[in-house]
Amino acid sequence: MEQVGVRAVSQSQTASREPIPDLQSVELLKVHSGRHWAITGIFFILLFGALYLAASFVLPVVFALLFMLVLSPVVRFAKRRLHIWEPVTAGVLVFGTLIAILSAFYLTSGPLTQIASSAPTYIRAVNDEISHVRDRLARFADARETAREATGAPAPAAAAPENVVLNGPGLLDNAASVVPQVIASIGFALIFLFFLLSSGNLFYQKLIESMPTFSDKRKALAIAHEIERELSRYLLTITLINAGLGVAIGTAMWVAGLPMPAVFGVLAFVLNFIPYLGAIVGIGLVGVVGLADSGMLSGAILPAVLYLGVTSIEGQLITPVLVGRRLEMNAAAVFLAVAFWGWIWGVVGMFLAVPLMVGVKVFASYVDGLHPLANFLSAEKQDPPASESE
Repeated sequence: MEQVGVRAVSQSQTASREPIPDLQSVELLKVHSGRHWAITGIFFILLFGALYLAASFVLPVVFALLFMLVLSPVVRFAKRRLHIWEPVTAGVLVFGTLIAILSAFYLTSGPLTQIASSAPTYIRAVNDEISHVRDRLARFADARETAREATGAPAPAAAAPENVVLNGPGLLDNAASVVPQVIASIGFALIFLFFLLSSGNLFYQKLIESMPTFSDKRKALAIAHEIERELSRYLLTITLINAGLGVAIGTAMWVAGLPMPAVFGVLAFVLNFIPYLGAIVGIGLVGVVGLADSGMLSGAILPAVLYLGVTSIEGQLITPVLVGRRLEMNAAAVFLAVAFWGWIWGVVGMFLAVPLMVGVKVFASYVDGLHPLANFLSAEKQDPPASESE
């Protein structure tokens, strides 16, 4: 018993002699941690600034990489099953993409030009409605002034009236100046896409070779394949959903009596690639056209209500069922991503926001330190991949 007591006392004395971190070490740790976060913040500021300034070069590259991830399974299938040389399949896919783009421009250029040329009419209708609202407010102000005079209350300080007038910009002139740049960007993206697809598995081989360890090579390949699979599934599903939505919107606008209902169906198909904001723009557009066509505010309500009803059914019922839980996103994160990339890259950034978010979510789900980010981007709790949990 005495030996046990002596041993316990000696252990307590040893424990009491363990080194205690001094205040200087704690302060140095805080300084290093602060420097780390400062460097990270400066890096992201410089990164997003570079993305903003180099948008004319970066956007075609991003589009080419995005289409490469979507079309690479087709190239691999043609090589393995049909024994077709990769450049041949890549050339067919790129040429088909070019034909689809030219066909879309050809089918929509006439109606869109007509809508752009009719913009002064739409703006005039909106200005007339604003004038009517201002007249009603003026009559209300006169009635209030009459009541004030009857009660003998002191007159408030007079404010200068403000005139609200919408001026229509030269839409056709602006489009004519932007078209050459758009054509050059599309051509650059398609040529770069051809080289990416024709290289076959070279992208994945170089990715694997750049990783130092075998586990890192497996993880990098798993991330690349997962991003490719999820992006392909998402874009294919959303494209089919938007095509059905375009048909439904075109039919609804025809029922509402709007001119050129097919054009509004095409616009709904395109705008629905932008979550939330695309539907708002579509509702406002059909409302303005309905107001200009009927000359009454009531003529703008029916098209807007029909557009809102169809997009609500699509967004609340159809898309969640067809997309599935794995690709469901946090609504607040989606809205924030659309607003952020729209601020960085304009309208094109809004179209790229969700695909970029899908890629970031898949990447974050494979990296231990980024699991909280994956959970934040997901609609529900994000489980780590099976390869990571084993």
